[in-house]
Amino acid sequence: MEFKSLKNIESSFKQIRLFGIVFLCLCAVTAVFAVVKSYQFAEAQRQKIYILDEGKSLMLALSQDLSQNRPVEAREHIKRFHELFFTLSPDRSAIESNINRALFLVDKTAFAYYQDLQEKGYYNRIVAGNINQMIQIDSVVCNFNTYPYQAMTYARQRIIRSSNITERSLITRCNLINSVRSDNNPQGFTMEKFEIIENRDLQTTAR
Repeated sequence: MEFKSLKNIESSFKQIRLFGIVFLCLCAVTAVFAVVKSYQFAEAQRQKIYILDEGKSLMLALSQDLSQNRPVEAREHIKRFHELFFTLSPDRSAIESNINRALFLVDKTAFAYYQDLQEKGYYNRIVAGNINQMIQIDSVVCNFNTYPYQAMTYARQRIIRSSNITERSLITRCNLINSVRSDNNPQGFTMEKFEIIENRDLQTTAR
């Protein structure tokens, strides 16, 4: 009888120990689950941005990972450079202003093209002949698999004179490197090794 009582006491201790271990495991799982969920909730809240709409109401916006938007910014950077560098009007101050803004987006390889055109009197002929030059970007193709990023730009130029309109094909190539963002360079890129691959007349139409 005494032996049976001792056996029952030992079994009870085993059961209590088992229940204790199970309880501790459940507490640990609950604690880990709570920590993970709290972290996920904090991350979700960090993705939310509240914008004050003209001092009247708060608007909810969602932020994105910066790297997700880099391809779009790269194409916009290249497009903006071409618009500033190749869009010309018969106004010397406007030409110089656009060229100076374009040169903030690129290294000195583009400045060499600018100097060459200036020495050949190209900009003087634009002003003297009352010529407008406009550019239309067809596509910008970037390779983000290697760094520096390689980019090709396909565009068309329209040179508008009083007597005719000339349409030209323009293809350029460059490398893109990450740079510091600023007011003059909002996308944070710099174009390197800028090169004009093709710049030829397609057709001329009388006005």
